[in-house]
Amino acid sequence: MNRNTILGTLGVGVLLILMGIVSQEEAGSLSKIQHNSTPDKLVATKTNTEIKMSQLIDAHNRFGFNLFTRIQSQKSSQNIVISPSSIAIALAMTRNGTSSETLREMTEVLQLNQLEATTVDASYLKLIETLKTADSDVRLTIANSLWVNQNIALKDRFIDNAKNFYQAEVTNLNFVNSKAKNTINNWVAQNTANKIPTIVDSTSPEDALYLINAIYFKGIWTNKFDPNSTTEQPFYTEPNTSKPKKMMSQTGDYRYYGNERFQAVRLPYGKKEELSMYIFLPRETSNLEQFNQQLTNGNWQEWLSQMRSQQGNITIPRFKLEYETELKNVLAALGMNMIFDRSLADFSQMTDTSVAVDTVKHKTFIEVNEEGTEAAGVTSTGIRITSAAPQDRPFTMNVNRPFFFAIRDDVSESILFMGNIVEPG
Repeated sequence: MNRNTILGTLGVGVLLILMGIVSQEEAGSLSKIQHNSTPDKLVATKTNTEIKMSQLIDAHNRFGFNLFTRIQSQKSSQNIVISPSSIAIALAMTRNGTSSETLREMTEVLQLNQLEATTVDASYLKLIETLKTADSDVRLTIANSLWVNQNIALKDRFIDNAKNFYQAEVTNLNFVNSKAKNTINNWVAQNTANKIPTIVDSTSPEDALYLINAIYFKGIWTNKFDPNSTTEQPFYTEPNTSKPKKMMSQTGDYRYYGNERFQAVRLPYGKKEELSMYIFLPRETSNLEQFNQQLTNGNWQEWLSQMRSQQGNITIPRFKLEYETELKNVLAALGMNMIFDRSLADFSQMTDTSVAVDTVKHKTFIEVNEEGTEAAGVTSTGIRITSAAPQDRPFTMNVNRPFFFAIRDDVSESILFMGNIVEPG
């Protein structure tokens, strides 16, 4: 099949971090922190660093679930879609510019404190390269960029790390020029197939730097849904409140797990089945809010380990939605405070100019239809090692009420996207 003819089978996540220039009056205690910071910060090298990608991915996923739990607790009745990988990569790139307590806070919130300092960046490089490896039915791209106020000088080591380990493009711009935002937005649109055409509303001389990560996925289901089997059925946003939605159905063998609280199924993408979507549907006696309270990295790993190949019938809604959120307050609530504090933020490994993070904006787009959707990977070995037990009866899973989904790369086990769908768009 010509990949250009595959429609609506994609997911996109973009994270923007805006750093603003701090005035001398606001930077009261910054000089003291810089004076006490360690100048000989360890810098990773690709040649002598042991790659510990599995530890990094575990940190990634723990951070992602912590972040999602905080967001959904404030927006339990809304659709939520985030890309924890996009957020973590952009923040990790930013972290390389920090020192002292600012570095410690970012390291702890990103769950990187269990990793050796010299392995982090090289592990990110390996992760990015792994995630971008897919079969002909799957397109997965990761792009990073730094957009720098032409009046700001970034330190060579920070730039080198961004380029060498995060494959980032670095561009100087005149932020006084109103067209600067167009240059940045054009890059975002190009790297998201125009699904997210804008991320920057305006630029200012007080803006120091924009750090941006974009993740784009496009692929088709390993077993596509037959459009002739799609029918309009009720989707229950509340137990006694329903709206008609286009529902897709198929029968086959799936990795499946069910207990008294929820049902879970895995839907793979592509010929290699290295990317998959996982759908978790709370039982009618439970609800999505109760499920979210149990959503931790430990439980996630346990649930996936319980999945077995089983015959069944699934019905899931078609949906397309956009999501946007400001993560500043959420990250601060998790313990990442100093990067936003204009008197305490220490970015002395990035620039000699006093700067602080002003905005952390996250945008996502997802579309799910009969051809495919946003994806997460599953190794072919993991897919086939367990066959259905003879006593297993065919299951029925009708996703006609609010549910949780995650898109995972099972080669690396890194979660690319996760979200609550309260009402399909």
